[in-house]
Amino acid sequence: MNSSRHRSPGLPALVLLLALAGCSSADDGARVAVPTPDAQVTQLCRNLDTALPRKVAGLSRRDPKPASALTAGWGSPAIILRCGVARPPKMVDPEVAEGHDPDVISGEVNGVDWLMEKQDDGSYRFTTALRRAYVQVTVAKTHARDNSAVLVDLAPAIRRAIPEGIAG
Repeated sequence: MNSSRHRSPGLPALVLLLALAGCSSADDGARVAVPTPDAQVTQLCRNLDTALPRKVAGLSRRDPKPASALTAGWGSPAIILRCGVARPPKMVDPEVAEGHDPDVISGEVNGVDWLMEKQDDGSYRFTTALRRAYVQVTVAKTHARDNSAVLVDLAPAIRRAIPEGIAG
């Protein structure tokens, strides 16, 4: 008996299945923690979700998991927006923050004030200031050159949905 005639047809299928499983898990999209603000801020965030652009910095919307009206994403690696986050600890008087931490900068882009924090991994985290809800946008290092485009694209929706004021 020649054992070469009795090859298992399952082995190539198993290799293919493992390869596909590896690919699909990498393509499942980003996962983020969904904020848990009070009802008033949640409603503002829902309003923002309906006003957000389909593209940011030329990247198509691809929301993270779990699905929520309080989170949004564009591209891969994703630019992630979280609405209703807590006030960042570094959000103090901008002049004081800039004087103490070189990785913290504040500024205004198209009518929206932002706190910018450079992260250790080369990404940037932006958080709105002087709005009734804090909106946080994280831009991966690979998209860092597009920081201004990201904020320009998001500004109209934020201005429309999140009124000026101080978040509670």
